[in-house]
Amino acid sequence: MLLRLVDHLLRRRVAHPLRVAVDGPDAAGKTRFSDDLAHLLSQQREVIRLSVDSFHRPEAVRRQRGSLSAEGYYLDSFDHDIIVGSVLRPLGPGGDGRYRPAAYDYRADEPVPPAYRRAAADAIVVFDGVFLLRPELHEYWDVALYLHVAPEVTVRRALERDLELFGSAAAVEQRYRGRYLPGQELYRVQARPLDRADIVLDMTDPLNPGTLRWKPAPASAGRHASLGPDR
Repeated sequence: MLLRLVDHLLRRRVAHPLRVAVDGPDAAGKTRFSDDLAHLLSQQREVIRLSVDSFHRPEAVRRQRGSLSAEGYYLDSFDHDIIVGSVLRPLGPGGDGRYRPAAYDYRADEPVPPAYRRAAADAIVVFDGVFLLRPELHEYWDVALYLHVAPEVTVRRALERDLELFGSAAAVEQRYRGRYLPGQELYRVQARPLDRADIVLDMTDPLNPGTLRWKPAPASAGRHASLGPDR
């Protein structure tokens, strides 16, 4: 699957870095999938590996609707203005290629000092995270992937992955069933990410992904080819 995807992406030709979103619910395998994809792509092209986790809002903003609020998870978690203004526009049509790889350290709950980098015109951006196909971001991606897993798969994996983080199985269940799963359902209803994604993969078995949708590459150079950086 990864080799097929590498071939698909290398065939895409745009006049700026190719911006690839790897979206999906919590514990779908986005980070590992994106790391493996970036590793393979880097053997042939410059790769910029980014994550929405580096663009959180401050904890006080994220929790302002309540620590278990699904609406707060979907609406308040990430700074989409910075993602667009400091990453997606500069790396898109008419952009100068100068981007910011991180804006906030959510573990320390403090901003990351601005440190800009410049991308090669033929670089490939592999950007993973939740809620990437929401209206504020959707049109800026040149290729959008969605890694699908059922809610119960998310919980099962979270009980292994996040047990130490939250301290107990009960706390994991509470957080996921109270905040994360309802937040993802809100996202699916409002943003329709499975309809918007170019490629949808079933990640129930992460070592053997299934293809649920695979749109052929368009002839035009991305969704935003005719729009400049001041849209």
